This record gives sequence, C-alpha cells and structure tokens, in this order.
Amino acid sequence: MSERKDLEVIARLVPPGSRVLDLGCGTGELLAYLRSTRQCTGYGVELDDANVLACVQRGVKVIQLNLEEGLKLFDDRSFDVVLQLETLQHLRNAEHMLRETARVGRIGIVSFPNFAHWPNRLAVTRGRMPVTRALPYEWYDTPNIRVGTYKDFEVLARKNGLDILDSFGLQHGHVRRRWPNLTASVAVFKFERG
Repeated sequence: MSERKDLEVIARLVPPGSRVLDLGCGTGELLAYLRSTRQCTGYGVELDDANVLACVQRGVKVIQLNLEEGLKLFDDRSFDVVLQLETLQHLRNAEHMLRETARVGRIGIVSFPNFAHWPNRLAVTRGRMPVTRALPYEWYDTPNIRVGTYKDFEVLARKNGLDILDSFGLQHGHVRRRWPNLTASVAVFKFERG
C-alpha cells in the first residue's frame, strides 16, 4: 500500500499534460498512472528485458537503454519532466546523470533511499549495514553502488547549479517535511536548472 501511496505523491509533482521521460521506469507503472490520471505522455527508459516487456504490455512507450551511456539521443529541454526514481543509487556516474536529467527536462524529479534515516543510523552504530524496506539488500548482495542522504543531495544540487523547487521525505506513503533527513526512508527532490 505504501508503494502505491508513494507513487501517487510523486505523481502530484508532475504538472497535468506534461511530456515525461522516466529513467529506469521499471514496469512502466508510474507512466501508465500519469497517463490515466494526469493526461501525460512520454517515454520510459529501461534496461531490463522483462521490464521492457511489461511496459509494452501496459501500453507504455519504452526505450531500452543503459543509463550509464547517458542521454545523448535526447535534445536539451525535450521533456517537461524527467523522472529518476530509485535509480541514482545504481549508477556509477550519478552526478553526470543528474546533470543530464536537468539538461533534457525543464523539471527533474529524483528519489532515492535516504541513508540518514534513523533506523539506518542505528544499524550502523550497532556495527551493521542496514537492511530495510528502502534498502532491502545485504551489503554484499546489493544493486546499489552508492548510498546518499537527503542533505547530501542538497549539496550536490547546489554544486551543479540546480534550484530545488520542492523537497521532502517519504515514509510508508506519508510525506515528511519536518526533519526529512532523520524521519524518512526515501528522499524526494523536484528541481530545475538555475
């Protein structure tokens, strides 16, 4: 249930009628939801064969592409919104992809597991890497190649000349605006180029 609520919260950040590019779109669930509830159009970008097939079966336009290669096939500002949800932590060059997101879209929206969430901090003080709903893998078997915090992203955004339009944390489908770095397992940012 909370994953669906997370999707709905993030969807509200996307202006109705937007042309959307969803990087790492998975099965296309969010794009299908945006199409039906907010009359959005656009494409998903996905590498996994099974997810590409799921997108096609959902009627979502999808391009099979490795995000590590960048977004060269898209012109500057060719989309109203570029989504990068739960993707940044899987990329070797996250900063480059963040800049590409800002280049290709008028607005960027990113989300990622917030490593500074209090249960994660507690696990580390006990000498263990956390295993949670947002970070569900053991340290030796994770697809995440990096971890970051809500505060880390604020610094990265400033460094790259991005203006944060909105930011908050998500915890079990609920928005956390008060102390999101401590109280939320997922960080969400909406930004534009400065």
